Amino acid sequence: MAPDLLASLILVLPLASAALCALFLRRQGGLASAVSVTAAAAIAVCSGLLIFGGHREFPASWEWLRFGDFALSIGFKFDDLSALMLFVVSFVGFLIHVFSLGYMHDDPARGRYFGGLSIFMFSMLGIVLADNLLMIFIFWELVGFSSYLLINHWFERPSAAAASKKAFIVNRVGDFGFLLGIILCYWLNGTVNLSELAAKSSAGALVASTAVPLLLFCGALGKSAQMPLHVWLPDAMEGPTPVSALIHAATMVAAGIYMLCRVHVLMVPDALTAIMWVGTITALYAAICAVTQRDIKKVLAYSTLSQLGYMVAAFGLGSMSMGHQQEYQLENGNVALDAIATAIPFGVGAAMFHLTTHAFFKALLFLGSGSVIHGCHHEQDIFKMGGLAKKMPVTFACFTIGVLAIIGMPGLAGFFSKDAILYLAMENNTSVFVILTLTAVLTAFYMVRMWKLTFLGAPRTESSEHAHEGGFTLWAPLVGLALLSIFGATGPLGFFPNFAGSVATLIPVAHGSAHTTILIVSIAVMIVGAGAALLFYRSDKEDSLEQASPGFFRVLASKLWIDEAYGYYVGKIQQPFARALSFVEQIALAGFIIRGLAGVAGVIGIGARTLHIGNVHVYVYWFLIGVVLFWSYAMGLF
Repeated sequence: MAPDLLASLILVLPLASAALCALFLRRQGGLASAVSVTAAAAIAVCSGLLIFGGHREFPASWEWLRFGDFALSIGFKFDDLSALMLFVVSFVGFLIHVFSLGYMHDDPARGRYFGGLSIFMFSMLGIVLADNLLMIFIFWELVGFSSYLLINHWFERPSAAAASKKAFIVNRVGDFGFLLGIILCYWLNGTVNLSELAAKSSAGALVASTAVPLLLFCGALGKSAQMPLHVWLPDAMEGPTPVSALIHAATMVAAGIYMLCRVHVLMVPDALTAIMWVGTITALYAAICAVTQRDIKKVLAYSTLSQLGYMVAAFGLGSMSMGHQQEYQLENGNVALDAIATAIPFGVGAAMFHLTTHAFFKALLFLGSGSVIHGCHHEQDIFKMGGLAKKMPVTFACFTIGVLAIIGMPGLAGFFSKDAILYLAMENNTSVFVILTLTAVLTAFYMVRMWKLTFLGAPRTESSEHAHEGGFTLWAPLVGLALLSIFGATGPLGFFPNFAGSVATLIPVAHGSAHTTILIVSIAVMIVGAGAALLFYRSDKEDSLEQASPGFFRVLASKLWIDEAYGYYVGKIQQPFARALSFVEQIALAGFIIRGLAGVAGVIGIGARTLHIGNVHVYVYWFLIGVVLFWSYAMGLF
């Protein structure tokens, strides 16, 4: 099958599924779920044919709109980078669809739910395959809209409604900057086509600007939940657990990282340095927040924030790599981009490597938490669990693999991708290396804490006492993701022929003494963090850290009062300011200017209308009066 036809089917299938579910199957949950899962399976098949068939850079572009010299095209860009992302979205997305069959089986609105999943897949796949920034932005907004629908699936709950609005509004803030960056990029370079931008970069004709990458990064701040636009992601846990897995692992939050890697040719050193520090600070902050969480999904949510920070930091570290290769020169006020082109890909490789492995083990952990919640009759507090290892053996085994992968157990997928980032940091920025290492210690601590309290010891409540393993549709996706969490670092990136070859070559790999150092650091981090959690936390109903140091625990639990600051800003500053602007608009603009001028015109019209009575004699009298007045004025009589 032709590659452009395969790419078209990948987009048409989820769109058709969403349309069927929305228009005809909203009240037929069983049929809607069958249609959506079948479409997801077909997407995975088409993606596999496109990825492993060796298709790359096939011509497929059609003009959609034209305004003068500006033309907006619909086209596909398929290279090693999009092949890797397509694998993550399509195959992980399919497993989440299968899991949803069991998890949402009794939900009365599952027709609407599966329709939302399909439109979400359509939106994300559009981002992956789009060949220009404007098309990416259109699908980018569709992702925001579909995430709003899914987070708000249980809209009867006030918390779910609030969370969906928060996610939607916060992302619009970042998206505004993203749109400005696209406009500025077009103004400076005359194109937003990804291939044309890359060609300009290779030819040395690309206009470099710090503002463009920073504005584009605003979009990633929202979608990938980086500080200060991170506040929506923990609240998004109000949606069904499969939605959390889809958003956190394979789609929405990964879109920001993928977009950055897509536009790496536009990056300049100052922008990359800023990106690096935003990612580093987010990684540490989120890890600190995760330490005190009791909700199993909230622990994983902050873990996602932290791991996304790792990816953003890895991308930004490419700027530090450049300093080791050659000095930057300024030519006519612009940075010479030939130096940048040789350095940034190392950051791209490390970021995409961790994005891929993270999708595997984080989807596994979220779906594992969903299996736990389902088995414990919707209980989410880890201090009300315990003893689930014996009651849910498949979930326990798969969840354990996910935990070992994220904390960096040697040989598992997470070990290789995390070490690539640590190596890049060690070689280029000692401060970042120290912070990311500390983050890794905290990651091992809170993940093992959650694992121990959930699965070990004796059941602490009735819900855990009567917990049970779910059916095939619940545990089969866990097994598949567990295998990817074990072999994912050597499978999709190197085991299959003609798959993501150039991306794999960009992954920084430590050699010699550096390899030994990173290996020792990784093992030490895992032992220290995991060991502290195993020794410190007992299988009881109270938090051992809170009992040992209540003051310190309150500081950590406060999340440094950033959420409170956000609430204060929205409630005490933004809302009054918005009301003031509304008052000015209604009174000054709409009242005095618009309605006032309209009123004056109306009065003049009424007066003029009274003069048009159809009597010629009256018209003559008015004419003569006008002549007399004009003559008198001309003669200076008044």
